[in-house]
Amino acid sequence: MIRSQVMGIGAYLPQTVLTNAELAKRVDTSDEWIRERTGIRQRHVAGDGEKTSDLALAASRQALAMAGMDANELDLIVCATTTPDETFPATATTLQARLNMNHGAAFDVQAVCSGFVYGMAVADSLIKTGMAKTVLLVGAETMSRLMDWTDRTTCVLFGDGAGAVVLQAKEGRGDNTDRGVLNTKLFSDGRLHDLLYVDGGPSSTQTTGHLRMQGKEVFRHAVTNISAAIVASVEEAGLKISDIDWFVPHQANQRILDGTARKLGISPDKVVTTVAQHGNTSAASVPLALATAVADGRIRKGQLVLLEAMGGGFTWGASLLRW
Repeated sequence: MIRSQVMGIGAYLPQTVLTNAELAKRVDTSDEWIRERTGIRQRHVAGDGEKTSDLALAASRQALAMAGMDANELDLIVCATTTPDETFPATATTLQARLNMNHGAAFDVQAVCSGFVYGMAVADSLIKTGMAKTVLLVGAETMSRLMDWTDRTTCVLFGDGAGAVVLQAKEGRGDNTDRGVLNTKLFSDGRLHDLLYVDGGPSSTQTTGHLRMQGKEVFRHAVTNISAAIVASVEEAGLKISDIDWFVPHQANQRILDGTARKLGISPDKVVTTVAQHGNTSAASVPLALATAVADGRIRKGQLVLLEAMGGGFTWGASLLRW
C-alpha cells in the first residue's frame, strides 16, 4: 500500500506580538479574564501589507528545507485557508508562483479551522491514487483581518500564522505499523452555521465581514464532535486511545483541549498545547503545534500522532499518522 509520509515540516508566525495586556487597552477585557477563559496569553498579528501568502511562503520554505527538496520536486500544493489573499485566484497558486514551481497544480481548501485536516485527507487521497507523488500541504491564516476589534468575545481568541508539511508517497505493508498517514476521518453539519461564521462574503454582502460566534454552544459541540472523530480514527486503525503517543489538537481554547482530554481519558502530558503562545490560528494551528513538538524533540520517528480539529460550518475531523 502507498502511504503518505511527512518528509519535512515548517512554521511561521508574524513578528508583531499582541499580548493580552495590550489588547486590554483596545477592548473591555483583562489579561486575567482572557487567560482564565481561554488559556491564551498572546497572539501574533500580520503587519501592514503582510498577506496570507507571505506567511505560507515562509512556512513552506522551512518544510522544503527540512525535506531536502526543491519546489520543482513537488507535484501539487494544497493550501488550507479561510483568509485568502484575494477572493480569487487561490492563495495556493500565488504560493506556487512565489516558490518558482512552474508545473503541476495548486488549489485551496476551505474548511476553516479544520482546513489542515481536510487538506491532509485530500493530499493523502491524491497520493494514494497516484495523481501526485509529492505534495506541499499548507495551513495559513490572517484571522486578524476578520476580527471585530470591539467584540471581546471573539477578538481575544484569534491570531495569524502558517504551518506546512511536505508529504511523499512511500510503500507500506498496509497495516497500522506503517509510517505515514494511516487514515483521516472527516465530518460536517451545515445546520450549525449560526454558531460560528463570518457575516460577509462576495455573494451576500460584497464585503469581507467579521467573525461571529456563540461561544458556549461552540464549546459544547467541539468536545463532543472532536471526541467522536478521534474514536472513529483510532478504531478504524485497529488501535486504542492509549496507543497514541501524541495528540495534536486544533488550538482553539484551552478549555476545549482539557474537556476533550477528560472525556477520552487522555493524559494531559500527551496533548501538544501551544494556544497560549499564538491563540487560535484556524487552519494553521494544527501544523504550528505539530512543528513545535517536532522541533523540541517530543515527536519522534515511529510514534503515533493524532491530529484533530473543528471549525465553522461546522466541520471537524481527525487524522492519524505514524511519524
